[in-house]
Formats: sequence, C-alpha cells, structure tokens
Amino acid sequence: MSEKQEPILTAEHISVSFGGLKALDDVSLDIYPGEIMAIIGPNGAGKTTMLNIINGFYKPDEGRIIFEGKERPKNMKPNRIAAEGIARTFQNLALFKGMSALGNIMVGRTMMMHSNIFSQAIYWGFSRKEEIAHRKAVERIIDFLQIENIRRTPASMLPYGLRKRVELARALASEPKLLLLDEPMAGMNLEEKEDIARFILDANEELGYTIALIEHDMGVVMDICDRIAVLDFGKKIGEGTPDEIKANPKVIKAYLGTAAG
Repeated sequence: MSEKQEPILTAEHISVSFGGLKALDDVSLDIYPGEIMAIIGPNGAGKTTMLNIINGFYKPDEGRIIFEGKERPKNMKPNRIAAEGIARTFQNLALFKGMSALGNIMVGRTMMMHSNIFSQAIYWGFSRKEEIAHRKAVERIIDFLQIENIRRTPASMLPYGLRKRVELARALASEPKLLLLDEPMAGMNLEEKEDIARFILDANEELGYTIALIEHDMGVVMDICDRIAVLDFGKKIGEGTPDEIKANPKVIKAYLGTAAG
C-alpha cells in the first residue's frame, strides 16, 4: 500500500446512539484499496454497528462516510450503496433457504442485470445473452470457492460451513469495490476456518478485492490482515499493523490480554 494512496473509504468522526447507549463515539477509520483490514474488539464494542454504517443499514448521528473521494448523502439507501460497490456478508446467515446454492449466488448479480421484466419473462434476445454472461461469472466464483458439487443443493440442506461459503460467493458475485465480512468464520471448526481464511486471502491477492472484516479469531486476524482497527465501548483505542496492535498497551489491556505481547 503506497503512502500516497487515497482511501477507498473514509469513516470520519462517526457517532451513533440507540436510546441511551452510544454504540460509536467519534470513530474515524480509513480503508485503502487492495488491503485486508480487520475491525476487532470485545463483544458490544461497536464493530457490527460500524459495518452497518458503512453499508447504509444505520445512519450516523454525527460524522460522514466518504467513498471513492465523494461524500455519501446521509439519506442514501442500502440498495443504492450496494449498487455503488459495497457488498456485505452477515454474522447470522441471510441465505434464501429454499433456493439452491447457485440461485443464492445468482442473487448477487441482480443489480448488474439490465434487461426489462418482459424480456426476462420470455428469456429472449438481450435477456438471454445477459443471463448466460451472468451465469458464466457465477460459475467462475463457484469454481474459485470449490463448491461445484453443491451448486444445485438447497441452502437449507447444506452444512453450516458450506452455507457460509455460499454467502461469501453471493457477495463476490456482485463484484464489489469493497467487501465487508461480518465474522465470516464464526461457528466454524478449524478446517472450515482454514478454508475460509485461504479464500479471503485469494480473493484479495488473486482477484484484487479490498476487504474489511470483523473476526474474533486473533490468530486468523494477525495472519491475513494488513491493518487492524480496535474498538472498545464504541471508541477506537488503536489502529495499525498486526505487530503494532500486538504491542499496543491499550489494546492488550482491553482485548488481547497479556499473552498477546
């Protein structure tokens, strides 16, 4: 990452409250093109709230989001933000259970389809060509994530680890400029975590995706992330490389513990 490189996204002085609880308190962070950035901290620190601010699910009480050099309108809806290039996976799976893995992944291409409803209904002309092109793109993602053998399986019948992989595939299918991953390895066994960590690294290094993730497995975070921001009780208490974070006294005291040193 060049020192002169501009951030793809800046969250500037973000504050948001829910009732009497201040979930984020004057938090600023930058995400740079081509990096993997982690947002870590104890439960309730405000990590998922920050992702929800970035992709428009929540609106900040104070502060602003700047994406690709432009300040985002405060009333911009999440679907518009997604169309501009920010994709998201969720801590709790959000798949269509009755739909096949392939169908779920195709949903990620929806905003990129331009044929009208009539031509889609009769599968004719431009609509047919567009469908074929999108299907080819999805098949490349299926090959990339090594889920060829479950493409026709309903999501409800898949084991948890493969459902998480399908959700990652759906996010990749939208070809995002910024990919947000909310605890992509939560609930997984060691082998599943290793697989997902490898796919995240490959998506970054081979496919060129910029990634911001929340993850509690510090071994994974320290291994795959370029930079880390640490939240505690809604405030940012540290930011830097993995080595800098491991040596940060505030972070050690609040989250990592003495073993991190």
